[in-house]
Amino acid sequence: MNDPIGDMLTRIRNAGMRGKSTVSTPASKLRAWVLDVLADEGYIRGYEKGTDERGHPTLVISLKYYEGEPVIRELKRVSKPGRRVYLGVESIPQVRQGLGVSIVSTSRGVMSDASARAQNVGGEVLCTVF
Repeated sequence: MNDPIGDMLTRIRNAGMRGKSTVSTPASKLRAWVLDVLADEGYIRGYEKGTDERGHPTLVISLKYYEGEPVIRELKRVSKPGRRVYLGVESIPQVRQGLGVSIVSTSRGVMSDASARAQNVGGEVLCTVF
């Protein structure tokens, strides 16, 4: 797999379209950090660590719905393995005039765009969520 974050985002997007309550993805620290930001911002209920039938570590993500519609309406990968996108703190984009969130990987960890602006750090823009 070349893009593990992109794979996780696609699994979340597909499960939301199908109305699934949970979705499973292979575990990694970076995926868990991205899920921490999504949970803190209220886009998912949370996630749990588990194992699949072969004993490999997985993350089981609990999706969130409001009136039958998924809370995550749009989930886009910004920085890809073939084209990394690094931005300074002044250039971090606002998603839908601040209604959405950009998830940024900084030298101080993975955080939302608002946290990055508050701490005055830039970094790699992983994805945007609305």
